[in-house]
Amino acid sequence: MFNDIGTMELLVLVVLAVLVFGPDKLPKVIQDVARFIRKIRDFSENAKQDIRSELGPDFKDFDFEDLNPKNFIRKQLTENDDFKDLHELRSSFDLRKEINEVTDAVTGRETGSSVPAVVNGSGTPDLLKKRDRPEPGERPPFDSDAT
Repeated sequence: MFNDIGTMELLVLVVLAVLVFGPDKLPKVIQDVARFIRKIRDFSENAKQDIRSELGPDFKDFDFEDLNPKNFIRKQLTENDDFKDLHELRSSFDLRKEINEVTDAVTGRETGSSVPAVVNGSGTPDLLKKRDRPEPGERPPFDSDAT
């Protein structure tokens, strides 16, 4: 519950508790807080047992952690055989490689496969291919992302 509290923070809380409640009332306050936490836990366990008994014997191994949407989805994806093909497809598809190939084709860089310099067979140059320098007197291309 308090895994992320450091020693200095704990020491500050103890000193603050001594200052607020006083050294003579502090043990009584700690007992009251511990009793309250115990009652809350007992109430929670009783509520869980009541829900399990109302659901019947089919749900005797029902785990309340499964009600968390992340846990439910994780459990369904790992236990369901219908998603095995999805895992195989996902492992065979390399999205980063595909994106790099598309980026290389747009920027005009050569990859392992040949990138055509012509869009169609008419001999029209590929307008997406990057040129090193603009022609003399030619305006630079309009870049809507840069404006």
